[in-house]
Amino acid sequence: METTTVEQRRERRTDLVWPVSVWLPDAGRFFNGRSANISKVGVFITVPITMPVRPGSIVELNFPRTDSLASEKGQYARIRKGRVVRVDRKRTLHDASIGLGIAFE
Repeated sequence: METTTVEQRRERRTDLVWPVSVWLPDAGRFFNGRSANISKVGVFITVPITMPVRPGSIVELNFPRTDSLASEKGQYARIRKGRVVRVDRKRTLHDASIGLGIAFE
């Protein structure tokens, strides 16, 4: 049986590998991860498998800035709130991480 995947992205994605700190209110703590790609409406990140997250979870993403960009913008981080729309466990055995598709709010 064949399956068809329907593309649901509304905006073009840009590859961006950058550290990200993720606040998960349900756990009451931060988790360190890395972005893989980003668009105007969302981001895909990887986080440790120990992060107790599920589709629908609300998270706060902290994208640190370089010193020069922080001087220009007046802040050391770009903070965005989002909702987890996908949890990808394909790489769990490879590097003990899970992937999260997050839609910005």
